[in-house]
Amino acid sequence: MIMKKQLLLLVMMTLPLVASAYDIAVANADGVTIYYNYINDGKDLEVTYLSIYPNKNDYRDIVVIPEEVIYMERTRKVIRIGGSAFYDCKDLTSVTIPNSVTSIGSCAFEGCKNLTSVTVPNRLESIGGKAFYGCISLSSFAIPNSVTIIESSAFSGCMSLKSIIIPDGITEIDYGTFAGCRGLTSITIPSSVTKIGVDAFSGCISLKSVSIPNTTTTIGGGAFYGCIGLTSITLPQNVISIGNYAFDGWNLPVVISLIENPFAITGKANDFRTFSQNTFNNATLYVPVGTIEKYKATEGWKDFLFIEEGTGGGTTPEKCVKPTIGYSNGKLTFASSTEGAACYYSITDSDIKSGSGSEVQLGVTYNISVYAAKVGYENSETATATLCWIDATPQTEGITDGVAQIAARPVLVKTDNGFITVEGMDDRTNVSVYTTDGKQAGSAISQNNIATIATSIQPGSIAIVKIGEKAIKVVMK
Repeated sequence: MIMKKQLLLLVMMTLPLVASAYDIAVANADGVTIYYNYINDGKDLEVTYLSIYPNKNDYRDIVVIPEEVIYMERTRKVIRIGGSAFYDCKDLTSVTIPNSVTSIGSCAFEGCKNLTSVTVPNRLESIGGKAFYGCISLSSFAIPNSVTIIESSAFSGCMSLKSIIIPDGITEIDYGTFAGCRGLTSITIPSSVTKIGVDAFSGCISLKSVSIPNTTTTIGGGAFYGCIGLTSITLPQNVISIGNYAFDGWNLPVVISLIENPFAITGKANDFRTFSQNTFNNATLYVPVGTIEKYKATEGWKDFLFIEEGTGGGTTPEKCVKPTIGYSNGKLTFASSTEGAACYYSITDSDIKSGSGSEVQLGVTYNISVYAAKVGYENSETATATLCWIDATPQTEGITDGVAQIAARPVLVKTDNGFITVEGMDDRTNVSVYTTDGKQAGSAISQNNIATIATSIQPGSIAIVKIGEKAIKVVMK
């Protein structure tokens, strides 16, 4: 009988460009053979990365990747999941990636048809091409805010994926990134995105709404091909290029264009038309006031039989109001005053770890970001906060069943335009703010459980907030 065991996988490489590759195989404590692949140029190995899943006939279902490994009597961090590391591991259902990992290589989990759970580190920076291609059972995936690169077809064919929030640091949604995600019902595209690539969301048949930010300038060919659930589309005013069949494959009843200087698109007589023939023939195209004659004279746009000014278009779309963040009775709450706007949030916890050793330092800190979105509106600015727990009393109050019970209370730290607001601590608690080089940037004494401090710390910089004896780091907004 084949036993399903937890498997730790490691592969070694070095940074130098000129190197020789070697393979070794060893047996771990439970007799499972683990394969190592490493590159050696005669110097000490400096980087550790997992590269090759061993014998697929072992039918492993759970993989926990360690944060570090001892090799050649040295402890080394695992920082990368190598290309095709788990390719076609059909019995794999769960993967835990440690917080040390900053990149997932191309095709790393491609074809893992039963993969349902992936624990992703909040230090992750890049997701390689086809990294999760064809993971048809993956229903959710929290992309950390630290990710700035998602390569082509990374989630293509993830048919069970229901919703996705794309981080603020992403500037381009690459070729086929979410193509064929048939279960995807909502997409949140941040204002950082300037380009939506070819076939980026093609075949997302369950997609009900999408808000394209005003920062977007390019919509690639086939970007929304066959998205039959969409009943309208709003084209931002800064778009300067729309590719062939970008909105073909289904019939749109409403097209709202905020583009004041229309450019040529592919018309209905061409096999590569931008919109379907029925859209050209039956949809109402709304355009900015005073531009209707421009549209009627521009290739492609002039093929719309029904063009109107004003309603639904006209000016730059209204921006959703930046949401507020609150915390009470164990629940985070988000609210935007824009009626009907939905709040999309991302929460990361730096304390979720895997590794080895005798102790783990816990900070009990959650980083929160949220923004509001609504079809026909521009996405709101992102609101951020840090939720942490501070000791109500410094000593341990007791031990029950081996668990220390420590009195603590939650505090919420928010930054906005140089201001830092701390909510939840006792009145007359001293709150001080410092720069990373130790200079005090401001202080206040809390009143009514709130302290607000004005600082000159620049947006994007790190501030250190000291609440009583507790110090936490926050990013200024």
